[in-house]
Amino acid sequence: MDGSPPAGPSDAAISARTDAYFNRTRAIVQRFGDVRVTYAVFLRRPVVSAPRLAVEFLEGVARERGTRFEIELMHPEGTWVGAGDPLLYLTGSFVELSDLETLYLQKLGPPCVAAHNAYQMCVELPEVSFLAMDARHCAGAEMANMMAYAASVGGGAAAKEGARGFIGNATDATAHWFGAARGYGTMPHALIGYAGTTLRAAEMFQEAFPEENLTVLVDYFGREVTDGIAVCRRFPDLAAAGKLAVRLDTHGGRFLEGLDPAESYAVLERHAPGAIRRYRSETELRHLVGTGVSASAIWRMREALDEAGFPKVRIVASSGFNVQKCRVMADARAPIDVVGTGSFIPDVWSETYATADIVAYDGEARVKVGREFLLRRNTDRKKNGGHPG
Repeated sequence: MDGSPPAGPSDAAISARTDAYFNRTRAIVQRFGDVRVTYAVFLRRPVVSAPRLAVEFLEGVARERGTRFEIELMHPEGTWVGAGDPLLYLTGSFVELSDLETLYLQKLGPPCVAAHNAYQMCVELPEVSFLAMDARHCAGAEMANMMAYAASVGGGAAAKEGARGFIGNATDATAHWFGAARGYGTMPHALIGYAGTTLRAAEMFQEAFPEENLTVLVDYFGREVTDGIAVCRRFPDLAAAGKLAVRLDTHGGRFLEGLDPAESYAVLERHAPGAIRRYRSETELRHLVGTGVSASAIWRMREALDEAGFPKVRIVASSGFNVQKCRVMADARAPIDVVGTGSFIPDVWSETYATADIVAYDGEARVKVGREFLLRRNTDRKKNGGHPG
């Protein structure tokens, strides 16, 4: 490696992957004469600016084609952007830009929406560290890279406001977005099944990776409390040093060991009675006292660990931790140390659709009717130096 920036995709690759009408537009403009154009690039919903992948793509293509694009970033990475407000203005040769729209929009919209979700999750639970476990839910390596980047941007924006944010992710390939050399993670359910018991899986892991902190998945046999405490008693030094954690991933079809509807209410009455009185929807009620990894389940696990003499054993919670669930956990003051989640991936993919409209041809302002708000002359647009909201 010589340290030079990577080259952009070839013209043939771009032609194959872009919409056909952009290829035809490029051919027509080559025939009838090039012009200098300016695009306004925006999304139709509020987002957190995450433009790096799109910008790097454009810069790589410009180098490959021996041209230059002016990219005026209106909202720096990690800042809030309102619906319809241009994230950037892109200026250059119409011939060289006309066939790129499909590809740079693909790299812009999804990260911006995912970054917004990640930001919201982190600010709801500012004392909790987040681990990005999105890779298994992504449609291939390119999407996994986009989502990891988005989590790092959203988490970083939240960290500027005092939250812990995302501390890492689950794959080596995208760990660099979090300043790490490798992904985090100890064991899946498959290893528990292989070992035959939760305790034996913990022993195997400790023998194979003696220098690693140990996080044990405790729901495989439906004995979260029993098996969790058994592991703590087997490794008391790790437990006392804060190097042992239990991960709750209880299936949504059952309660955590020892809980039922009545006992779930009782747990929250002991620790966060106000939360159960303030719930606003059936979904919120399920997150509080329902099956799966509820607030009552997390509180019950904390109770059991403390009663058994293991106050420094941490709790990792996973299973459907989206923005709404994080908000409910905050209301219940659930004692979570780490959340493992991929639920910052956009739920409604149509929300990720970024749009680019040309707003000037050779310096003359011109845009389709209905998009006049994108014209510079109609507003005093200023680069956003604020924080996301």
